[in-house]
Amino acid sequence: AGKRNPEMDKEAQEWIEAITGDKFPGGESYEDVLKDGQVLCKLINILAPNSVAKINSSGGQFKFMENINNFQKALIAYGVPDIDVFQTVDLYEKKDIANVTNTIFAIGRAAYKHESFKGPFLGPKPADECKRDFTEEQLKAGQTIVGLQAGSNKGATQAGQNLGAGRKI
Repeated sequence: AGKRNPEMDKEAQEWIEAITGDKFPGGESYEDVLKDGQVLCKLINILAPNSVAKINSSGGQFKFMENINNFQKALIAYGVPDIDVFQTVDLYEKKDIANVTNTIFAIGRAAYKHESFKGPFLGPKPADECKRDFTEEQLKAGQTIVGLQAGSNKGATQAGQNLGAGRKI
C-alpha cells in the first residue's frame, strides 16, 4: 500500500467538491464519503455526461461495488490510463486510499485533454508532444560523439580513494 499524503487527499477532496458542487459531509472521513462510489460516479458524469447510466444509492455492498466498477470503466473511456486506475478493494475495503487519490489526480490530468472542460483542473498539465526535425547533417554529427554513459570517464579512476578503515582479512 502506498503512503498516504493528507495534503493530496485534501486537494483531491476540494477538487471533487468544486466539480460536483457538493461539500463532503462534516465528521465523515475522505475515504468513507467516497466508499459507496456515488460521489465518484457523479464526478465522472459531470466531466463526461452519461458515463455512468445508473448510480446505486442503496442495495448494500454489491451495489456500491458496482458503482465503483462502473466508475472505473468510465475512467478508461474518459482517457485515464488503465495503470492509473485503482482496484475496487483499494477503496471499498480501504486497502490503498493513496492509490485512490492518485487515480483522482489522474482524472485531473486527463481533464486537460478535453477541450470542453474549462476547469478547475487538478495536478500538473501533461506535456504535449514535442516533435523535433533534425537534418541528416545534424543526425550524422551526433553519431560521432561518445556519450559518458558509454563507459568513458575521461581518465578518472578511483585509485587513491580509501574511505574509512581498510578491510581486515
